[in-house]
Amino acid sequence: MAIKPISTTNAPAAVGPYSQAVIAGDMLFLSGQGGIDPKTGKIVEGGVEAETRQAMENIKALLEEAGTDFTKAVKTTCFLADMGDFAKFNAIYAEYFTTKPARSCVAVKDLPLGFLVEVEVVAYLGE
Repeated sequence: MAIKPISTTNAPAAVGPYSQAVIAGDMLFLSGQGGIDPKTGKIVEGGVEAETRQAMENIKALLEEAGTDFTKAVKTTCFLADMGDFAKFNAIYAEYFTTKPARSCVAVKDLPLGFLVEVEVVAYLGE
């Protein structure tokens, strides 16, 4: 099985030795996306809500680059810097993931670059 890296300038460049996303067979695996504006390379201002919305837009760009969308997501893993932001995060997350994929959501001590939120996605590319 060939593994194909996916990248787009409409999502932030990787900040380390990894791909923005990869296709393996009929599955798409997105690296964690945070609230970085791909145009500026900086974390958006406005707290967890702004960062969550930007993370979702970054995910959208990668899904589109792979020829799919949020409805094909089967699993997400969500990381929050503060579980006190859970309700705010959920409200925006629910706008994008309307088909309710399986999910884990945990609070972590620190996230890269000082993110307040980071989201990984696994999506199915088949019919």
